[in-house]
Order: sequence, then C-alpha cells, then structure tokens
Amino acid sequence: MPKIGMEPIRRSALVEATIHEIGARGSLDVTVSQIARRAGMSPALAHHYFGSKEQIFAAAMRHILALYGAEVRGAYTMAHTPRDRVEAVIRASFSTAQFRPEMVSAWLNFYVQAQKSDGARRLLNIYQCRMRSNLRHALRPIAGAAAPMLTSGLAAMIDGLYIRQALRTDPISPDAAIDVLVQYLDTALKEAPE
Repeated sequence: MPKIGMEPIRRSALVEATIHEIGARGSLDVTVSQIARRAGMSPALAHHYFGSKEQIFAAAMRHILALYGAEVRGAYTMAHTPRDRVEAVIRASFSTAQFRPEMVSAWLNFYVQAQKSDGARRLLNIYQCRMRSNLRHALRPIAGAAAPMLTSGLAAMIDGLYIRQALRTDPISPDAAIDVLVQYLDTALKEAPE
C-alpha cells in the first residue's frame, strides 16, 4: 500500500534529480533510469509520476521557472525605483540559486528542448515574454523611447552570459555577471536620448 503524502515528495525528488543529472552530463542525454537512480527510486515509479522523460524535463523547467519567479518577486520587494526594478531582474537572473552549474546547464538544455517540444517552447515563450515585460516596464520611465532596445540588449546579454557559463569556456561569477549588466545599463542610460 502506498504511503499517503509521498507523491509530492517523490515528484520533487525526481525534479531535483533531473536538474542534477542534466547538470552532471551537460545535456538532455539522460535516461529516466539515471534520474530515478539519483532520486533513489525505480524507473517505473518515475514513469508512474510523470509518464515520460519529456514530462519530467517539463516539470523540471516549471520548477526552475517558479524558482526564478520567486527570486524576481523577492528582489522586487527591495526595489523602490524603476532603476531598482531593472537591477532586481538582473540580480534574480544571476542569484546563486539560479546561476549554479546544474541550473545553468538545465537552462541551456531547456532552450535546446524548446526547438523540438511544443510544451518546452510554450514555457520558454512565457519566460521570455515575462522577463522582457518586466524589463520594459521598469525601463520606460527612465529610458523613454530607448526602453525596447535596452530591453532586447539586457535580455540578450543575460542569455549570452548563461551560454558562456554553460560552455564553461569563460566562466563568470554571479557577482561579475551582475556587474557587467549593471555597467551596460548605466552606460546605455547615459547615452539614451532624453
């Protein structure tokens, strides 16, 4: 007889194991068996809870996106100005929880998965639209007509720093990544037409 209340615990363990397995391998080339083994359960149980490897990957990405959303909301509580709100998005993107190696690998592989999975593409679109909306909303009062361009630039730089980190050719610390983006923001705001 199954233990009452174990399903959420096991689902969470499988999601965390998925993130760690992707991080350890640096790709989506992981099996349900490997994920289940890391979570301390059988592959049959993993299939029971999620149905397929793609659904496990989707659950892992929803988890990562939920963590990211919580980071942004938490950073917003300290933001008092539009400039602070932009920096809150930047800081949330490079928090120690989001920018650890397994999360960076999971993000990069999420982009790869979005090329062939409608569900992953939908999640990625939601994330991108929300991040751009948050940036554009905060930038509009301080950058005026340059807000859309700055939004695109900041979003591209965030993605680019994640790609560099995932490739591990030119690693950067979370604080250094934040500094790069804040310096770009400061320079761009000085040069933005009034």
